[in-house]
Amino acid sequence: MTTYVPQPGSAPWPRKVLAHTRMEFRLLIRNGEQLLLALVIPLGLLLLLGGTGLGDRLPLGDGPAIDLAVPRVLALAVLSSSFTSLAIATGFERRYGVIKRLGASPLSRTGLLAGKIGSVLVIQVIQLAVLIGTGFALGWQPVGGLDAVLGVLLMVLCGTAAFASLGLLMAGILRAEATLAAANLLYLLLLVGGAVMTPVDEYPAGLQGVVRLLPSAALANGLANSTLEGVVPWAAALSLALWAAILGYLVSRTFRWD
Repeated sequence: MTTYVPQPGSAPWPRKVLAHTRMEFRLLIRNGEQLLLALVIPLGLLLLLGGTGLGDRLPLGDGPAIDLAVPRVLALAVLSSSFTSLAIATGFERRYGVIKRLGASPLSRTGLLAGKIGSVLVIQVIQLAVLIGTGFALGWQPVGGLDAVLGVLLMVLCGTAAFASLGLLMAGILRAEATLAAANLLYLLLLVGGAVMTPVDEYPAGLQGVVRLLPSAALANGLANSTLEGVVPWAAALSLALWAAILGYLVSRTFRWD
């Protein structure tokens, strides 16, 4: 006869994070607006830049437009899903009391951060599959083989950690309406002035030093270096890792559950 002995207590931290990741993913795929921002807009931009000749008339750099456009659209997709979508969704979760209820569970602030970043990474797997597949269909020819693949994966992971931390920082200290406005405004500012779609060298000389420090510039330039030069962009990855560490620490100290 088998004897069952109760073992009260919290589940292991990885299991809690995995459960929270699954829940966050289900919530994200039910939100049409967030999917539009995360996938439809980057896909449409890639088709415009690589399939219509528009990329040849924009300052994307020297080379075939599709080769220049794909890594920068990938950077935009990471920015959209890991920062803007996450910040807005989390901000309204706080407003409607969802985050407060999570605060009553054994999930810590660190676990909340890890679970949300995990769900974003799942979304980004879908993003990368769709955008990279479309890029190949439009004639994209990356170079570098394994080094390029490792570089892209490294940049996506580091960029997601950095921008997700920034989004959670905003959502954890601002009201939902302020988070909505600030996230959209910062998204547009980084898109225009953060070297996401335009190389840093195309900016005025006096601004290039400042622009290079931005996480958006590190992400976009790192992805471009990976696919255009076939290298692993360690410096860009280190920059994003530092951003992620600093912002993640601030999230763990300042995030409010209600």
